Amino acid sequence: MTETSEHPQIYLISPRTVDLSQFPNALAQALDVTDVACFRLALSSTDDDRISRVADATRAICHERDIPIVIEHHLLLVERLGLDGVHLTDAARSVRATRTALGADAIVGSFCNVSRHDGMTAGESGADYVSFGPCGASALGDGSQAEPELFQWWSEMIEVPVVAEGALDTNLIRNLAPMTDFFGLGDEIWREDNPAETLKAFSSEMR
Repeated sequence: MTETSEHPQIYLISPRTVDLSQFPNALAQALDVTDVACFRLALSSTDDDRISRVADATRAICHERDIPIVIEHHLLLVERLGLDGVHLTDAARSVRATRTALGADAIVGSFCNVSRHDGMTAGESGADYVSFGPCGASALGDGSQAEPELFQWWSEMIEVPVVAEGALDTNLIRNLAPMTDFFGLGDEIWREDNPAETLKAFSSEMR
């Protein structure tokens, strides 16, 4: 997962809870109408069997379209489930060990909230990308937001690709588009009646 486009690309994030009778079809529709650079499986479940079944369904859909799929947290499931990498949420703390465990070819991403220092450390430790967020106002966490200045600084100073995610809307996407490589879109898409068309509309704001 590298930045190779003139415009930001979409980094699609799954819902925390997935209905296997409906979500695979919704995912396929979304991927068929809009170019997506990567898909993150970000389930809240800790049930191994449940995660495996969702991973099997979504991996097939993504790989049929040559889209890499990463999983949040579960390093040990990456190779077992045939996934392409892992998305870490502990900033830079486990990046180096994860890179060693998965090897050079796996995707290793790191969520660093709003910390420049954590982002730089993650990149130096071998992260393929760093994500910051939430970009919009959110009642979750401690209320901190990744401001445009953070992305502006990163785009000018750091070569590691950066993802903007969390509480995004069309205004934020238009404002951040010149200074980010990817937009992480999840709940913004799946909570709508027509996720595919919503994703397409968001994509149009990135140009």
